[in-house]
Amino acid sequence: MTGILRSPVEEPAEWPMVRTDPYSPPDAYAELRQGPPVKVRIRTGEAWLVTRYEDVRRVLTDERFSSDDTLPGFPVRIQLPPAPRVMSFTRMDGEEHNRLRRMVMPEFTARATRRLRPQVEALVDRLLDELAEGPRPVDLVARLSLRLPSLVIARMLGVPESDEVDFTDLSQAVLSQDASPEEILAAFVRMTEYLDGLITAKLNRPADDLLSRLATQYLATGELSREDLVAMARLLLVAGHETTAHQLSLSVAVLLRHPEQLADLRRDPSLFGSAVEELLRYWSITQDNQVRVAVADTEVGGVRIPRGAGVILAYPSANHDEAVFADGGRFDIRREDASRHIAFGHGRHLCPGAPLARMELELCLRALFERFPALRLADVPEPVVFRQNTINYGLTALHVTW
Repeated sequence: MTGILRSPVEEPAEWPMVRTDPYSPPDAYAELRQGPPVKVRIRTGEAWLVTRYEDVRRVLTDERFSSDDTLPGFPVRIQLPPAPRVMSFTRMDGEEHNRLRRMVMPEFTARATRRLRPQVEALVDRLLDELAEGPRPVDLVARLSLRLPSLVIARMLGVPESDEVDFTDLSQAVLSQDASPEEILAAFVRMTEYLDGLITAKLNRPADDLLSRLATQYLATGELSREDLVAMARLLLVAGHETTAHQLSLSVAVLLRHPEQLADLRRDPSLFGSAVEELLRYWSITQDNQVRVAVADTEVGGVRIPRGAGVILAYPSANHDEAVFADGGRFDIRREDASRHIAFGHGRHLCPGAPLARMELELCLRALFERFPALRLADVPEPVVFRQNTINYGLTALHVTW
């Protein structure tokens, strides 16, 4: 074979792979999808990279691939010392994963999400009012994209709004690939200490929020340990705003880049629902953290993956797989098969917050472009700045005006 596809004796490629176009997945993925999984070099050794849609879905539903990051061979991406249960149920398997996940699922059903809709709409309106009253140009990442999901998940958990900025900064530090291990650990410890204190406050004075319910229904009864509740709260806080925030920024950027499709959305706002599915497929922002380890010898895509081998699931590649999505690299809000994407995962580890994320994206994008019909990139150096070395893809800045 030629190009990126390698014979077994060739040196594995470096991973993560480079994006030559920040609006597209790494170029190498297109050719890699023509063959089976390949070995790549990672910070901790080697792992198998799975790029095809069907192969990725197969791994996500195969119990011979574990999410337990304490097992030997697991390709750790978050630079924290692996410890049992520290990442809550996202890094668990089997019944223990199911038991903890069931505790939070009632808060994230489609029905529960619909009940939150008026609150989210009010927050969107408030943030857009602040934009309208403030100076221009504005960095939409700092003033809107990071703030909305942070406010939403903070309210759900019962975190005081005054602590919103601290949590945004700490979350980004924990997920950074550029910060030192010491800096990442310090941010992790600060977040943990805060949440531990907040849980004590909720036990003493429960309120109508998720953390109070978890504390009184499960911690107080002994069904949930304090360490597990802290880990669960930390997971929900980080995952609940980090991914949605950057998906929102990227969504605005790509819509501004396709004015004809944005015009279609303005003419027919009913298209926003399907547009969100295409935006999720197109960006697949959880680019580098979907990983597993084989707990038994198995075969994927014609390749034998031995027990103890790490596996990386390339979501951006799978969601651009031409075998599933015709002309997968093209952004098209009218794409009929966009909802087949796996941006939220698949199988038992499907993201519980998917309905909430969809609602936030649709409400915010619709209101933003309705409120500011002349929204455009500002005439400044580097109006769009991408985050290049991070687990979740996104933007550092998006300067706009109207």
